[in-house]
Amino acid sequence: MCGICGIYYLSRERLVDQAILTRMARVMRHRGPDDEGFYLDGNLGLGHQRLSIIDLSPLGRQPMSNEDNSLWVVFNGEIYNYLELRQQLLARGHRFRSHSDTEVILHLYEDEGTECVKRLHGMFAFVIWDARERMLFAARDRFGIKPFYYALKDGCFIFASEIKALFQTGLIRPQLNPTGLADYLTFQFCLGEKTLFQDVYKLLPGHTLLLKPDGALQVKKYWDLDFTIDVDHSEDYFEHQLLTLLEDAVRLQLRSDVPIGACLSGGLDSSTVTCLASSLLGAPIKTFSGGFKDAPQYDETPYARIVAQHIRAEHYEVFPTAEDFVEVMPRLMYYMDEPAAGPGLFPQYFVSKLASQHVKVVLGGQGGDEIFGGYTRYLIAYLEQCIKGGIEGTQEDPKYVVTFESILPNLRQLQGYESLLRYFWEEGLFESEDRRYFRLIDRSNSTRGLINGDFLPDKREYDPYEAYRELFYSAGCRSLINKMTWFDMKTLLPALLHVEDRTSMAVSLESRVPLLDHRIAELVASMPPMVKYKGGRSKHVFRQVIRHIVPPEVYNRTDKMGFPVPLSEWYRKGPVREFVKETLLGERARARGFIQSKQVETLLDSERPFGRGIWGLLCLELWMQTFLDGSI
Repeated sequence: MCGICGIYYLSRERLVDQAILTRMARVMRHRGPDDEGFYLDGNLGLGHQRLSIIDLSPLGRQPMSNEDNSLWVVFNGEIYNYLELRQQLLARGHRFRSHSDTEVILHLYEDEGTECVKRLHGMFAFVIWDARERMLFAARDRFGIKPFYYALKDGCFIFASEIKALFQTGLIRPQLNPTGLADYLTFQFCLGEKTLFQDVYKLLPGHTLLLKPDGALQVKKYWDLDFTIDVDHSEDYFEHQLLTLLEDAVRLQLRSDVPIGACLSGGLDSSTVTCLASSLLGAPIKTFSGGFKDAPQYDETPYARIVAQHIRAEHYEVFPTAEDFVEVMPRLMYYMDEPAAGPGLFPQYFVSKLASQHVKVVLGGQGGDEIFGGYTRYLIAYLEQCIKGGIEGTQEDPKYVVTFESILPNLRQLQGYESLLRYFWEEGLFESEDRRYFRLIDRSNSTRGLINGDFLPDKREYDPYEAYRELFYSAGCRSLINKMTWFDMKTLLPALLHVEDRTSMAVSLESRVPLLDHRIAELVASMPPMVKYKGGRSKHVFRQVIRHIVPPEVYNRTDKMGFPVPLSEWYRKGPVREFVKETLLGERARARGFIQSKQVETLLDSERPFGRGIWGLLCLELWMQTFLDGSI
């Protein structure tokens, strides 16, 4: 786990200044405080900040070259199947100087060129410089677990693990991207390759980038999920395959030359990963949890303790406060580079900070909701479609849908979501699937009337809904559950992984997510919906597989939380209220003219529990103050 950066001038007459490259790298020093390295080749420069995880010796330093120095690589991430690949490469006659996974990438590229990326199991963003061809090749992992940002302007290509590093070059400066803002206010993340910064792009998950010396830039998809349904196998077959892959994913991700632990929320996903890790290690593991002492509905630590006791873990907990929120939020926006996808950012940072005091690597349960269909809104959307189909007699082939009859026993999952149900059915009942799901994920309603529309693009030029709709249908799925999970895996999941990456790397901690092994995702995508989402039961096939792995108290939980933060209570009194008022209603915000002050003041007293209106604006204003007001 590291920070990478680089500069490539298309003209060979322009030479890279190492002082600029050094500034790029060191602004990301938190990502890799163990070592740093640089390589210059005239109009090309590579930089690296190292967090040593595999092969801690100097032989693992980056930038790293092959034997004849014709290829150089900078790499951020972990290749979990590097030992198997290394053995194959040795059998082909390759010679290794180190025991690092980084060197495996170099030798694999020598043999297979740009196709090498398809052989890699792991989380990664890397760049290979071909000195003979004067060509750059970059790749990002299948789900976007590791970040990669770039800009191409005025004959210069720059890239980095974090956007703030790009600004150190002086080639671009922080400017608001209006279409990115429209996306953020709608979804609280940006769609596609755009970011909230003008001229800054992200390499999409599952994509490669090739830049030739003539300036030709080619971005290409090398992997995607295929939702073609496998009708030839039974439910028992899928369950057996899933259990095998879960165990193997955790086994591979336990590979480390430094201490390893687990972030444990007390939910099904992290509990499964932690229990499997403990079993495979055959020894106690250190676990880390967080919660809030304000009220029981904000604290999952009792469930985390049950799991920790079950596996005899060495367990640690942290309970952030309102005062912590005020102190850390401005700094978190700096680490994030862009506003966050949800308030879980705040406690997640504190759990990462706690873990970093004891281990250097943690496993977590991120990705389970997106892969297996764990969000309650999926059931809400299906309930309406089932009612519609029952009335109109238009129920589809049962292998593609959840039927009305089968969904009834699982409607108790909706207890506590009455306000969301009322909102969902206020208008648009029985509209098209894309319209109805959009209503469940659209967050612009929470900020409508709170911002100055002059900052947004004309909808005739860019409409977030149309961009969403195109993506919603782009997989060609018939099943509604596949359409919903497809969209979330393409958008929400990378946004949550952005949080995962920044909250861990801010404290120099490597975070691994075994449930996002691409083999698991491919298997689940091929399952008939009636297998993976039977009767609308959240994570049905996953639950079937892990029922004997986690303690029954956790398995039988009905109060899914997802790291909630007591923000609505904090907004009404104490230091958080004063902090929010100072940030959103203070002189800097008023001078910007972005926020409608009176409406925001009213919302401070009326924000509903788990509402995102104030949160979204707070993150946005802190981001503007951090990056747009000249402090970066």
